[in-house]
Amino acid sequence: MPEKIADAAARTIARRTPLERSERLSERYAAEVLLKREDLQLGRSYKVRGAYHLMSSLSPEELGRGVVCASAGNHAQGVAISAARLGAQAHIVVPTNTPRQKRERILALGGDHVTLELTGRTYDEASAAAHAHADGSGATYVHPFDDPRTIAGQGTVGFELTEQVARAEPAGSPLDLLVVPVGGGGLLAGVATWVRHTWPATRIVGAEPVGAASMSAAIADGGPVRLDDLDTFVDGASVGLAGGATYPVIRDLVDEVIAVEVGAICTEMLELYQVDGIIAEPAGALATAALAQLAAAGQVSAGDRIGAIVSGGNNDVSRYAEVLERALVHQGLRHYFLVSFPQEPGALRGFLDHVLAEGEDIVVFDYIKKSNRETGPALIGIDLDSAAGIDGLLERMAATSLVIEKIPYDSPLFTFLH
Repeated sequence: MPEKIADAAARTIARRTPLERSERLSERYAAEVLLKREDLQLGRSYKVRGAYHLMSSLSPEELGRGVVCASAGNHAQGVAISAARLGAQAHIVVPTNTPRQKRERILALGGDHVTLELTGRTYDEASAAAHAHADGSGATYVHPFDDPRTIAGQGTVGFELTEQVARAEPAGSPLDLLVVPVGGGGLLAGVATWVRHTWPATRIVGAEPVGAASMSAAIADGGPVRLDDLDTFVDGASVGLAGGATYPVIRDLVDEVIAVEVGAICTEMLELYQVDGIIAEPAGALATAALAQLAAAGQVSAGDRIGAIVSGGNNDVSRYAEVLERALVHQGLRHYFLVSFPQEPGALRGFLDHVLAEGEDIVVFDYIKKSNRETGPALIGIDLDSAAGIDGLLERMAATSLVIEKIPYDSPLFTFLH
């Protein structure tokens, strides 16, 4: 496989994306943290690498029959770019929850070479529709991760990375740790293949979202296993079944795969944007978000040379309200309560005067249908200046005669707030 990655690198149309030092993360971890900026790639994602390598490997007859793919958005853009470059027709199936920004980009990048179909809520449902189209039309299915040609193409990220690190100061020093986002496993399998070949001692960690940890499930079960429940918020890495071709490579070459909380990913998205000026989609922030978890586990040491792949930057601006909400909850700065107010004058004023303190603000207040004539429950969201302020708030709540229930983060009721 390393020789196939080198061949893919020699004939790719992908940009050679920069490797940049993150001052914020380097200072935070007293290490040298280098970001591989695949958010600056064609289509703003690494996916064009694998798509083009697979499609450029097809014969003229195969290209003439067209290609078909399923994607949450980024792979589709890679296929669209490749179809336009190769003069092929591409039928692209995306889940119905794919952000509008990604759908519009797919059509813009592919032009007359692309037809777009929205089917299913998840990647797996879209994939079934794409396979059916391939079977009926004779088009070649371009898999986003589970094909050796795709894996080799994605591996060119690692090929570039090792060359760029070798030229960075201190010259020739390999990475101590490399963190790579993982969904189905194409990027991680390809990068791990090249990096393990080039730097045998580098620790390689895959990072996937908690709600879509299909590769962790595969490793625990001894093979790919379908997840019964899938959180699609991190849409670029939400895959219900890890790849059959990617799993053994990751099992054998990757040191660890960890699952990262969505709230931590959202917090990192905001820091990338506000501090570093990097627009990252949720999957694009996975690797750098994972650093906090690795540091807490003692796996990041002062002076380490660390690499992290920012895999994509296709984030729909309309999602930032939810990103901010999830980040505040994760940081302990926003909390929700059900408060049963007596139906009498001054009840709400008493809550404001005796429960809330300086720096505590109500950001959500919604009366729920009255359960009886004496009380009226309300959903209240409160923002704090500091996460440590929750203890004082709970003490003041307990001292009142009101019936107050804190809504825990893992409560089914909490899902209705997003």
